[in-house]
Amino acid sequence: MDEAQRRSERHQPARHPVAPVEPAHIGGVQPRIDIRGDTPDAPFSAAARSAGLIGANQSFDPYANDENFLLGAFIFEDVGVTAYKGASPLITNKTFLEAAAGILAVEAYHAGLIRTVLFGKGIQTPSLRTAANAISDARDSLDGSSDLDQGITAANNAANIVPTDNNSIVFSRTPQQVLNIVYLNPAGALAGGFFPSGVNGVLRTSGSN
Repeated sequence: MDEAQRRSERHQPARHPVAPVEPAHIGGVQPRIDIRGDTPDAPFSAAARSAGLIGANQSFDPYANDENFLLGAFIFEDVGVTAYKGASPLITNKTFLEAAAGILAVEAYHAGLIRTVLFGKGIQTPSLRTAANAISDARDSLDGSSDLDQGITAANNAANIVPTDNNSIVFSRTPQQVLNIVYLNPAGALAGGFFPSGVNGVLRTSGSN
């Protein structure tokens, strides 16, 4: 067994609930998604840099260890929940709406799991909580002036596993706000970041913030 295989098996427990499911959500729906983090110019590296986790010429590999994988997943999972919630009023076909509701539920399970594990690991490694909260702030800086996003710690350093509004309802993001985050660009754009060729469909342009 080579080192790559040993590393993959060593970090399998943290990845198992999430990794096999995500390709089924995007298969046949989206163009190529770039999820590299092995070079300084890779999307995961750019995302980590926007959160202040790495320096200008450093890279962030989400597959290097459990902690990086959890932080990499945290970049996406909360966005998925708010994206499907925000898109629900735009879906008129009941079959598509049911499918979207099912995906939203899975994303919410994943997001809660990732928040729980990051917060728990943060007991011994406080930098994980700091990093997760920095990722939350970075998402907020990309999707507009409103303060929507929430980190994994609340007041008095309590866990914030289920980020909701004052009515205990998950908040929504518009399609444009979602694209700001996945394009890693607060300005209006047709492509960038994790989707270097853009996305399919009518709503392809990120918001101008």
